[in-house]
Amino acid sequence: MEIKQKPNNLLERIFHLSENKTTAKREGLAGLTTFVSMAYILFVNPIILGDAGMDKGAVFTATALSAILGCLLMGFLANYPIAIAPGLGDNAFFTYSVVLAMGIPWQDAMAGVFVASILFTLVSLFKIREIIIDAIPQDLKYAMAAGIGIFISFVGLQGGGIIVNDKSSLVGIGSFTVPSTWLTIFGIFVIAILMAKKVPGSIFYGIVLTTILGLVTGIIAPPTSIISLAPSLKPTFAAGIMHLSVMTSPKMWAVVLIFFLVAFFDTAGTLIGLAQQAGIMKNGKMPRIGKALMADSLSMLGGAVMGTTPTAAYVESSAGIAIGGKTGLTAVVTAVFFALSMIFSPLLEIVTSQVTAPALIVVGVMMASSLREIHWDQFEIALPSFLVVIGMPLTYNVSYGIAFGFLTYPILMVAAGRKKEVNPLVWVMFVLFLALLYTLNAIK
Repeated sequence: MEIKQKPNNLLERIFHLSENKTTAKREGLAGLTTFVSMAYILFVNPIILGDAGMDKGAVFTATALSAILGCLLMGFLANYPIAIAPGLGDNAFFTYSVVLAMGIPWQDAMAGVFVASILFTLVSLFKIREIIIDAIPQDLKYAMAAGIGIFISFVGLQGGGIIVNDKSSLVGIGSFTVPSTWLTIFGIFVIAILMAKKVPGSIFYGIVLTTILGLVTGIIAPPTSIISLAPSLKPTFAAGIMHLSVMTSPKMWAVVLIFFLVAFFDTAGTLIGLAQQAGIMKNGKMPRIGKALMADSLSMLGGAVMGTTPTAAYVESSAGIAIGGKTGLTAVVTAVFFALSMIFSPLLEIVTSQVTAPALIVVGVMMASSLREIHWDQFEIALPSFLVVIGMPLTYNVSYGIAFGFLTYPILMVAAGRKKEVNPLVWVMFVLFLALLYTLNAIK
C-alpha cells in the first residue's frame, strides 16, 4: 500500500518518509520505543563514572546532552533510525581499568578520551576507519564484544553484592542475608522475564520496578525531590582539555589506543547489524556509511568535551526499528525525549548500584551473544578469541583481554599455515599491543 505525503511537507523533504514507506506517526512511536529501551543509560552511566570520582549530576547532564547530539546528528546527517549515547563498555573500561586499576585520575583519563575522540573523527573524515575495520579479523571483533559484555556483567554482579572478594579463591558468593542483594536478584528476574516476553524497554521498566520495591521496603531512601533543573556541567566540562599536558606520558597513549579501538569496533558492528534489520543495506553495503560514522565521531567528541566517555550506536535501536522506524526522524524523536528527561536528575539519588546492577548483567548477556559467531572449530581462531573473552573479566582490564588476542592470533595463524590470511595491519597491531602490554605492566 503506497503511503501518500504532501510534497511540501518539511518532514518529507528532510527524511524522505514516503520513499522509505513510513509515516511521521510511525517514526514518532519508534523514537519513543527506542528512548524507553535505552533510557537506563541516564542512570547507569552516572553510577559507573561516579565510581571513578566524577560528579554524578554533571555526568547525568553530559550523558543526556551527548545522546541528544548523537541522535540529532544521526537523524539529520545520515537519516538513519539509530540512536547514539555513551556506551557501556567504554565507561566500564574508563572507571574500572583506567581510573581504579591503573590509578589514573579521572581528569587525566578524560584527556585520553578527548584525544581518542579527535583521532576517531580524523579517521572517519579521511575514511581510514573502514580500512582498519576490514583489516581486523571478524572473529576477534566478536570476541571483543562478548568479552566486554562478560566484563560488564561481572561488574554488575559485584555491584549487586552477588559476587564478593574472597581471600582464598579471589571471588566468592555474596551474602543472601543482605536485603540489597535480594533487591538486585529481584531486578535480574524482572528484566529477564520482560526480555523473555519481548517487552520493549524491558531494562528501563526493570530499573523502575526495582527502584519502587527498594523504596517500599525501605532499602532505598526516598528522594528529596523528583523534578528540577538539570545539574550543571561545570564539574566535568572540558576537564580533559585542561589536562592535556598528561599526554606526554606513554601510559596515556596506551589508554588512548584502547579507547580508540573499543569505540572503533563497537559502533561499526552495531551500525551494520541495525542497518541490516532496517533494510537499509544495499548489495551488502551500507549507504551513507561515511555520514553515519561522522555522526558517531562528532558525538564522541562532543561528549568528551562535556564530560562523558565515548558514545556508541545503541543496539536498543532495534526496538524502534522493529515497530517500523526507517528514517532519521526516529533518532530525532529519541533526542527530543532525552531532552525532556533532563529535568528528572533528582531520581539519581534513588537509582543505586543495586538497582543498576541487573541492567549491567542483562546487557552483558546481550553482548555475549556474539560468541556464537566465532569459529570455535578452528583452534588458531578459538584460542585468541577465548583469551580476549576470558582475559577482560579475569584481569579486570579490557586492554589486557584485547592484547592477549592480538598477540596470539597472527602467530597461531602462521603455525596453521594461514599466513596469507593475516592482514599486514594485524602485524602492526601485534607490535602496538606488545608495547601496550609492556607499558601497562611497567606502570603498575
